Amino acid sequence: MIPIRDHNPSRRTPFVTYLLIALNIAVYLYGVAFLTTEQALSQFYYDYAMIPARISGGDNYSALLTSMFLHAGAMHLAGNMLFLWVFGDNLEDVMGHIPFLAFYLICGVGAGLSQFALDPYSALPLVGASGAIAGVMGGYLLLFPKAKIDIFIFLIIFIRIIPLPAWMTLGLWFGLQLIEGLTADMNAGGVAYWAHAGGFVIGFVLVLPLWRRLGGQRWWQATDFHPPHPETHYPSRIPVVKRR
Repeated sequence: MIPIRDHNPSRRTPFVTYLLIALNIAVYLYGVAFLTTEQALSQFYYDYAMIPARISGGDNYSALLTSMFLHAGAMHLAGNMLFLWVFGDNLEDVMGHIPFLAFYLICGVGAGLSQFALDPYSALPLVGASGAIAGVMGGYLLLFPKAKIDIFIFLIIFIRIIPLPAWMTLGLWFGLQLIEGLTADMNAGGVAYWAHAGGFVIGFVLVLPLWRRLGGQRWWQATDFHPPHPETHYPSRIPVVKRR
């Protein structure tokens, strides 16, 4: 299940969302162009990735921030940027540009600390924007629980784009992070599920004051649980071409 778009594009240009996407791509392209040896790449990760054992030793706290702009490969980057593009614009629209940037960075740092708290002496580097983006998803769920999200489903021969409400899409995603976090071997490397879950909860909690300031349940009733502007309707079927 891959979210590819929502049905409520933002009213204002999401400059910060675009900037974050551009920065992440730029850092990745820098690595591809200039970190051409294993030694250079390893040193780069040592300097800028979040390594829990170094944090436990009182070293390299700045990596809690820099690590969220590093990615382990093109697919890792593409997946994260797709999620940020889908969910970031509406949250930035409601929050404002600078508050959204601060929110994003706080969620990213908090997500890293969530993973650190569970395995503080791990020597495995933690990289990626997914913890910060999980925070965006948590905030999105609170403000727009019924917003339609188009999900791309690919199961061998079953290929569909299905609109689902945000509460279902994001609820399933969050539940998966908890299940995988409880069953996965953290020492084996791979996905930092607890960073995802922690970032999601942090984002949800941080948006609670904004939700209350907007009116809480009255905000939901006024917007019908959607972003506060008209919905965009996308064609759901492949057009039929008539024979000549």
